[in-house]
Amino acid sequence: MSRRSVLAAGAALTLATPALAQGNARVLRFVPEGNLANPDPVWTTTTIARNHGAMIWDTLFGLDAQFEPQPQMLAGHEVSDDRLTWRFTLREGLAFSDGETVRPADCIASIQRWARRRPLGQTLLARTEAMTPIDDTRFEIRLNKPYGLIPRALADSCFMMPERIAKTDPFQQIREYIGSGPFTFPVNEWVSGSRAVYRRNPAYRPREGAPSFMAGGKVAHFDRVEWLVMPDSATAMGALQNGEVDWIQRPDYDLLASMRKMRNVRVAVHDKVGVIGMLGINHIHPPFDNPKLLRAVLSAVNQADYMAAAVGAEPELFHIPCGVFTPGLPMATDAGMQALTGPRDLAQSRRLVQDSGYKGERVVVMSPSDYPVQAAFAQVTVDLLKQLGLNIEFASMDWGTLVQRRTSKEPPEKGGWSLFTTTYEGLTVADPSSHVPLRGNGPQGWFGWPTSPRLEALRDEWLDAPNLADQKRIAGEMQVLAFEEVPFIPVGQIFNPTAYRTDIVDVVPASFPIFWGVKRA
Repeated sequence: MSRRSVLAAGAALTLATPALAQGNARVLRFVPEGNLANPDPVWTTTTIARNHGAMIWDTLFGLDAQFEPQPQMLAGHEVSDDRLTWRFTLREGLAFSDGETVRPADCIASIQRWARRRPLGQTLLARTEAMTPIDDTRFEIRLNKPYGLIPRALADSCFMMPERIAKTDPFQQIREYIGSGPFTFPVNEWVSGSRAVYRRNPAYRPREGAPSFMAGGKVAHFDRVEWLVMPDSATAMGALQNGEVDWIQRPDYDLLASMRKMRNVRVAVHDKVGVIGMLGINHIHPPFDNPKLLRAVLSAVNQADYMAAAVGAEPELFHIPCGVFTPGLPMATDAGMQALTGPRDLAQSRRLVQDSGYKGERVVVMSPSDYPVQAAFAQVTVDLLKQLGLNIEFASMDWGTLVQRRTSKEPPEKGGWSLFTTTYEGLTVADPSSHVPLRGNGPQGWFGWPTSPRLEALRDEWLDAPNLADQKRIAGEMQVLAFEEVPFIPVGQIFNPTAYRTDIVDVVPASFPIFWGVKRA
């Protein structure tokens, strides 16, 4: 029986199940995209850790619904005429969840830890002479070179933590979760693989105004939010129908038609930017340390196959062709796209594999069993690589295990890996400034660690470009180079649906779940 048949059978069963317990008015029960395996949003780049981080920490700036950075924890900021000195003033009344006042020293330590792991932050560090407190509410950043993207950088999941926590090495995991945001995280109630719990933070002082994506007033209307891990999509759908849960972040695409027929359930697409599906590639070990082999694989990739496997009968929820930058946003370009849109010829691609010098090395493909879309990508990838004559080992595991394993720089035969399937949020990969998979900074880069001085030089040129036209030109050059060096392989743009009970109202439109503003009618 096919995967789609099994899911359809499960859907039929859940539709016939009688209603059970209804939701508590002050508790929101939510099914996240996967397991919160690690709650440190600096140490890991997973979206679920970022979603968790946004619950319990706030940021100095937040992106609004037009994706423009707005002051969030800040009352305001000033920039010197030479653009080298930035001074920031904190809002009055800011406190951490333990009651301690948020200080400039906390902000500086938080920025410094975050910056070592994020592209926008790494650029900030490279251009910073000093970060120093001025008084109890103000601090300044002095630059050695102008960096106009500072507000956007500080809006990029740069969460404000107490100084003692933020001084943790960014390559080590924090052990304490004192927050600055609208919810607290009682660690004693967190059970990895089962649930995470959040409580309304009485010490949090929301900004005035309506919420607008990650900016504006972050008012928590629920006393308690429970994230309940349900890897089986049909089970989650049944729980939503019965009122046992209020909200499913990402219902399975195969179940959307059934869910749209349910009473008291709404299926919505708040995601207007989407995510980019991609193949993450290990560049430091054979066989994918060989650019010729990577280009041979790229020549055989058919993005339509990936979208059909992942999204199926919901063509309005994906977009191809998809290059290295998010389609529909300013840096998207047709430059070099023939690498993905040209005729696919498997026989020719097999010859390219043979000509590349491939010696039959094992290729370990990691697949997240609890993420249906990424798992579908993995199945297509394994089938394709086998057709190309590669020696494949398929390694299926839950997302938390994959996230841990992908940090390993050991060779595949010693517990490492060759390739994994994932998605990256469209806003994050919209341009070179924050595009982690497009970095060429080797050991300091994204998992796979490609080294490309040319990509890094073009990125620097983009950051200093005087106008949008030059930025677009450079983005085109970067895409052409990416199809030559293949730091990763894009497989399509997907727009994620979400589903919730109809008594859940005022959901803030966003590409990921936001828990302020939302309430029960």
